[in-house]
Amino acid sequence: MTDQGETAGTITILLVEDDAPTCWRLQDALVKAGYEVRTAGTLGEARSALNDAAPRVLLTDLRLPDGHGIELIRETRRRFPETEIMVISALGDEESVISAITVGATGYLLKDAFPTDIATTVRDLVAGHSPISASIARFIVRRTQTSVEPPPGPALNTAKLTPREIDILWGIAKGFSYAEIAGHLGLSRQTVPGHIKNIYRKLEVHTRSEAVFEAVQQGLIKL
Repeated sequence: MTDQGETAGTITILLVEDDAPTCWRLQDALVKAGYEVRTAGTLGEARSALNDAAPRVLLTDLRLPDGHGIELIRETRRRFPETEIMVISALGDEESVISAITVGATGYLLKDAFPTDIATTVRDLVAGHSPISASIARFIVRRTQTSVEPPPGPALNTAKLTPREIDILWGIAKGFSYAEIAGHLGLSRQTVPGHIKNIYRKLEVHTRSEAVFEAVQQGLIKL
């Protein structure tokens, strides 16, 4: 896992965007901030770039000329578990959002709600946060409130998570970085990734978003 102290210049980004003006604008902002940026305009070009080298961060649109970004997210998460993945798309419908998060995206920004500083947003992503557009966040909260019935009585905890692991899960759900979680719980920052690996193994998941969803399903945490 990359440390928070990692400088922008050491962070490689694969930007997948078929709209040339949008791609140029994002690439320019990221390069000026010191990131190393490669670009791709199609699913095929993105796959070719991934074969050359694994990026630290994948920023991808969903609607591509020769396929869907969901395919790319799924493939990248399977091949490169350490790569952080953020969607930048005009698609804000339920199916697109849930599919992207389920297959491995840890951030989701709508094109009409770009942050003023995309470079800082990428830095937050690498630090362990999950940048999500406000409207998407509200949608996820509403969906969770309407679709997840809290279990009666004590929490299920079928995964047999320890109290410490549940505390860490709560920190992940709130978007805290590993360093922030460690500070809140009085842990060494280096021990947090180990706890998270155990959580993933017990919940049989592979991403933060999947872990949070499963924990909510089991009634272990509340958003």
